Parts: sequence; C-alpha cells; structure tokens
Amino acid sequence: MFDLSSKVAFVTGGSRGIGRAIVEALAEQGAHVVFTYATQVAEAEAVCAGVRERGGVAEAMQLDVRDVAMSEARVTETAKRLGRLDVLVANAGIARDGLWVQMKDEALDETLAVNVRGSLGCARAALRPMMKARKGRIIFVSSVVGEMGNAGQTAYAASKAALLGATKSLAREYAKRNVTVNAVTPGFVDTDMTRELPQPVKDAMLGAVPLGRTATAREIATPVVFLASDEASYVTGAVLRVNGGMLT
Repeated sequence: MFDLSSKVAFVTGGSRGIGRAIVEALAEQGAHVVFTYATQVAEAEAVCAGVRERGGVAEAMQLDVRDVAMSEARVTETAKRLGRLDVLVANAGIARDGLWVQMKDEALDETLAVNVRGSLGCARAALRPMMKARKGRIIFVSSVVGEMGNAGQTAYAASKAALLGATKSLAREYAKRNVTVNAVTPGFVDTDMTRELPQPVKDAMLGAVPLGRTATAREIATPVVFLASDEASYVTGAVLRVNGGMLT
C-alpha cells in the first residue's frame, strides 16, 4: 500500500518541519524526491543524507519560490531530466503575523508571493508533464487558519485560503487528464515556527485542540503520502483536515 516506487516527486520547502517530514515519508515509499530550500544549506544536506542512509533517493536544490519564472523552470527541468513528474507537493510557506491595521504592504506582498504565487507557479509547470502523461498528483499544504481564520494572521489566512480555492478549481480543470489536485490543512504542529510562539499563544492554541496536543510533522506527512499514492486515485478537489479536531 502507498507504493511510490519509480515515482518522481517535487516538494517545495523540504529542508525542515512539515516539508522535511514529507520528503522523508515520500522517499520511504520509494519515490525519487527532489526538494527545494531557501537558505538552509546544512539542513537540506542533512535531509538528503538521512534519506540515503535509509535507502531512499532525495536531491536538494536552492530556490526562492517568489521567483515564479525560476520556480517553473526548476520544476520543468526536473521532469525533463528524470523523464517524468508524478507528484508535486507545494509546501513552502511563510507567516508574517500582526494586526492588520499595522501590517506593511511589503509583508502582505511577501506572504502572497511565497504562499500563493510560488505554489501556483510550481503547479502550472507540473501540470504540463502530468497532462502529457495523463496522470499526476498535486497537493497544496494549506492550513486550518485558511479555513477558520485567526486574529493577527489575516495575511497568512488569506494566502492559505487562496490555495483552497485553487485546489477546487484546478481539480475541475484537470480531472479529465487524470490529474488530481488536493489540499491538506494542518492544525497546530510541533515545528520550529510554532516553537518560537510565546507560551500564552501556544497554551491558547492547545486549548482549542480537542486531542489536547500538537501534531508531529510526520502526522501531516502521512496523509500527503496517501494523496500522492494510487490508493487516492478517486480523491480530487478535497481538503483533508489534519487538525486534531480544531475544525470539523
């Protein structure tokens, strides 16, 4: 089950956190994983080394997904070099939090550039080889905040909600080519980003989780592997909530 042998997967933002767990989980199921990182060279090299130690295949490439033309070129080059592209996981994202009336335009622009334009640019490039092969999987990593909102995260929530609209539209556009498009919406996950939150904020977030704990990054990666697999061939346009009950 969930055998991804001979598959090629492209993952953005794969050097740490949820992205790293996704890279590792896909590789464990046999996929040849190419992932991007922004600046974390040592972390990216560690991911590749860890995957190799477990018998998998992973490659790292530096990429600023805000450069949409370069992002599309990297996806296209990967598909051409490896002869196929089966899975795209658009995971790279940033959060620029703060009260909306105090937020600078630059922070909003950066959030949208990474979370929306970067993800959609990679998807556009991935769709070309997938349409030709008449098979493919596109998975957007959104957030529970994109569904329910959160005070102080207007820009982030807007960007993650945009991915949900894109998921549903692209699913309809490319279903006839057997390309599925889905999203996962993680809740409160134990990552470097969430560890930096003030303790009162973390306490409040945990209080909203019926399961009473944070998720591990691996608990987000496993549903992604399912959506990337042949077992999910009849799932498209779906938003898979992985939030411990925060939103049902």
